[in-house]
Amino acid sequence: MATPTRIVDAHVHLWDPARTDWYPYLSGRRQLGLGDTTGMNRLFDVATYRAESARWNVVKLVNVAAATGVHSVDETLELDRRAEADGHPDAIVGGLPPTATVAEAESLLDRQQQAGRFRGIRLMGTHDGPLPHPGVLAALQERGLVFELMAHPHQLRRAAAGLAAFDRLAVVVEHAGWPRADTAEEHRLWSAGMDELAALGDRVVCKISGLAMPLGTMDARAFAPWVDPTLDLFGVDRCLFASNFPVDGLHGSFDELYSTFAQLTADLDDRSRDKVFATNAERVYRC
Repeated sequence: MATPTRIVDAHVHLWDPARTDWYPYLSGRRQLGLGDTTGMNRLFDVATYRAESARWNVVKLVNVAAATGVHSVDETLELDRRAEADGHPDAIVGGLPPTATVAEAESLLDRQQQAGRFRGIRLMGTHDGPLPHPGVLAALQERGLVFELMAHPHQLRRAAAGLAAFDRLAVVVEHAGWPRADTAEEHRLWSAGMDELAALGDRVVCKISGLAMPLGTMDARAFAPWVDPTLDLFGVDRCLFASNFPVDGLHGSFDELYSTFAQLTADLDDRSRDKVFATNAERVYRC
């Protein structure tokens, strides 16, 4: 089975449960609805990541916001400061908590842009739907920042409609459209929404990650009904694989996850394999 020669892991959460203000859900102070999360309630720093991924040639990491609320802004700045000493992350997706005004949101974006590795945001906390205010999307577009879409299958079509007007905004669909369950109805909703997101063009890419959460396994047979159509729909130039560790580590090891990814991409040629495992992430996150 062919394996990737190098990996740019486009979705990692570097965190420390001792920061109970930043990560209350890692200390039992807030529930995530993921069942038993004991396996991820641990220090996950660069050294831990390197140890668990040691069998794979991971050359770069993209950290994605996980601290709650406005702490996700501080998380961006702190990880950027530490990156020189730690060696990673190489790019950072920060957070955008709810704000009363677009101007307040812009201020949080500008604050994070002080971090040289900051590349874009995902929404943190409770928002009205999968998208921020159109003014915020415009601000992201004007600043050349990436918008990471966190949306479940029933929200994907609404998200696609709202993003259509922002034709210069780079969008990353997180967690392969984030299915909640392995059911026929969920797959139907997911398929319709993914079709509309893919139709927005090359500026929209899909991050294949996070599937172990709803599926409860890393088995390739469980992943295939979600991964195979995604690769067909978006193509090898618009897909990127990522670990979502340590969260997906609740259901298996890094070796198991990337072995499944390798199995599902066994039919790709070497150039296409390098795109989905490394080159596309380097392009999207400019790292």
